Amino acid sequence: MELDPKIFEAPIRRDLLHTVSIAQLAARRSGTAAVKSRAQVSGGGIKPWKQKGTGRARQGSIRAPQWAGGGIVHGPRPRDYEVSVPKKVRKFALRSALSLRKSENGVIVVDDFTLDEPRTKLLIAKLKGLGAEDALIVTRERDTKLELAGRNLPHVRVLAVMGLNVRDVLLRKKLVITRAALEAVVERLS
Repeated sequence: MELDPKIFEAPIRRDLLHTVSIAQLAARRSGTAAVKSRAQVSGGGIKPWKQKGTGRARQGSIRAPQWAGGGIVHGPRPRDYEVSVPKKVRKFALRSALSLRKSENGVIVVDDFTLDEPRTKLLIAKLKGLGAEDALIVTRERDTKLELAGRNLPHVRVLAVMGLNVRDVLLRKKLVITRAALEAVVERLS
């Protein structure tokens, strides 16, 4: 089958592939790490001892950072790690990733890729027949049988066209794509 040169023969921009991959990884981070500052630790409302005359260092609260059980100074706060990447750059990076796979003869177009039942053995046999044990399988719509069969295989990922992304294309050696999905990808990236 003839592949669209605008998508599968685009210039391979490794800098954009890196940028978009980093943005995808950053978006996965939850950013929920947090510790309590001295204002949030309970207790410590009274001076532990008077300011002068004891011979000890002055103290204002038992929840100051130098005390055991005190607040943490400059600890982690909840934050968002998201890196914004323009839509045009994301599209160009995906075209670049698909071009990289094609240049390595890693694109396999099939008429139809379905399973009668969600069995991992069936999926393995089908992929071996195609010579693609390490593969990203792209279908037009979500296929739950394929997803269930492939979720237990570490080197196989099943995605619908809407979920197609740079990182998954780069992580797999082969791209197995149905004809209908290919048309949808061309439509999405044109």
